[in-house]
Amino acid sequence: MFQRLSLCSLFCATFFAQAQPSLKTIAVPQPTNTNQYIRNRQALTILGKALFWDMQLGSDGRTACATCHFHAGADHRSQNQLANPNFAFPANATLTSFDFPFHALSDPTSNNSRVLRDNSSIYGSAGSFRRRFTAINPASGSDDGFDLSDITAFSLDGLNLRQVTTRNAPSVINAVFNARNFWDGRARNTFNGANPFGLSDTRLNALAYRNNTLSDELVNATNASLASQSVGPPANNVEMAYDGLAWPALAQRMLALRPLATQRVAADDSVLAGLPTDLTYLSLVQQAFAPEYWQAPQGRDGFTQAQLNFALFFGLALQQYQSTLVSDDSPFDRFASGDPTAMTQQQIAGLNLFRGRAQCDTCHTGPEFTQASIGALLNNGPGQRGRGPNAGLDTGFFRTGVSLREADLGLGGVDDFGKTLAQNPNAPNVIGAFKTPGLRNVEFTGPYFHNGGQASLEQVVEFYNRGGDFPAGGLGPNIRRLNLNANDQAALVAFMKALSDDRVRFQRAPFDHPELCVSNGHSALAQTSDPRFTLSATDNWVGIPATGKDGASVPLQTFSELLDGIGTDGTRAHSLSQACAIIPAN
Repeated sequence: MFQRLSLCSLFCATFFAQAQPSLKTIAVPQPTNTNQYIRNRQALTILGKALFWDMQLGSDGRTACATCHFHAGADHRSQNQLANPNFAFPANATLTSFDFPFHALSDPTSNNSRVLRDNSSIYGSAGSFRRRFTAINPASGSDDGFDLSDITAFSLDGLNLRQVTTRNAPSVINAVFNARNFWDGRARNTFNGANPFGLSDTRLNALAYRNNTLSDELVNATNASLASQSVGPPANNVEMAYDGLAWPALAQRMLALRPLATQRVAADDSVLAGLPTDLTYLSLVQQAFAPEYWQAPQGRDGFTQAQLNFALFFGLALQQYQSTLVSDDSPFDRFASGDPTAMTQQQIAGLNLFRGRAQCDTCHTGPEFTQASIGALLNNGPGQRGRGPNAGLDTGFFRTGVSLREADLGLGGVDDFGKTLAQNPNAPNVIGAFKTPGLRNVEFTGPYFHNGGQASLEQVVEFYNRGGDFPAGGLGPNIRRLNLNANDQAALVAFMKALSDDRVRFQRAPFDHPELCVSNGHSALAQTSDPRFTLSATDNWVGIPATGKDGASVPLQTFSELLDGIGTDGTRAHSLSQACAIIPAN
């Protein structure tokens, strides 16, 4: 038996290395038409990492991009993470393992069996309080404003809570390979320098200074959906900003600040180590970008040229930093590169199922494990990676039966310019279709799906084994009842765990990061001590310690372990049990 298994391992290693190679074989996509803006790419990476992790970016001075992407690139918080735009839901709830899956059935193998529980809420990400912006406050690294009454969804006992997004936060790790970003694809492949919506915005969004003249220029950078994605949240009044804050005012505050002024950075941080304390974001911008985009002696409308170009700078800097977040050294990658011992026999059996009878690779294709990748987009056509009813520019977007079609239009929606998100809006099953996420490090990125309705990989496999929860209205290719037995399902879970990179597991470079302080709900419903915000509840702040290039001594906690309280003894990182060492703003 041992000899037969070993021969199978060798055969499978050879076969699957050819069929689905390591991510190391895929070049990281590079944005086009950006060289004229960029002066120094090393400085650009420093700027991007600092901006991504800096809590000063949010209007409250405590909300960073990383607030929703600190844990394997995703959000690991447990309290005040529910939203529901259509129905009432328990505000500030702390869910437990007994609340998952959101759609529970008496027979987990049949989506026609009796429904035991149907929670239509979304497990999203807590963002900003509902407040009105009045002025920037550079001295405090935050904005001035006042509370707006939020008596509907995000309030409790007469106090406002942090608002919660209506989709689960996907991981930013390996997101550079996505042709489009956000679950509904609204972050377009083409970056326009101002917002996520690509060519829907026909304005000239860059301001150049040449020959003593300021002139407007078109920004048209392709393969830059991470840049498109990144400029959405900072001015969004649910995610990071007070209502009414615009990019030039945000820039006016940020460019004057010292990067990460309130946060600890590890002495051996792989990018930020040795960052001079006299730097400002303006000086970093000047190092990273060509003078034509920041040196004008005069600006417009009361703002400097650098302030007016800040969205352009921000998008390209975050694109650059996040392009370094590539996890390509998992057991699967070593197996696909020819090492038959890199995966266990159970994981190999799961890979065979994944590419065979279960046909998971119909949507989770290629080394990126998603058909929504730039690689799949470039390989459209019969028998190629980009296939299915939404092939073409919508490749990789499918309806999988997570929720009712009308609950969330997904790809069937429109952008802020009234243009359809779908490149082909008349294709079948566009309504309720969502981007296929990559599966790398999926062990640590729960809860799962765009609604966060599954807590564990075991529940995800059960979901696909029964052919989804809401199949009416048409599903993506090969989503059907699979009739997998318990051993099959365990093998698929084991294989997905073979997609975890230990550098992510232990937060080693390039996945090391500065200290962060995140709000994990509101533990004591008391009014904040800040006299400007008398309707806001105090936050329950928890600490995410800084790590340097060598990472942490313990692995990340999985979402299931979080729900069950496993790891609070210090055996897991990010267990949300550590106090925040930063004095929080309110």
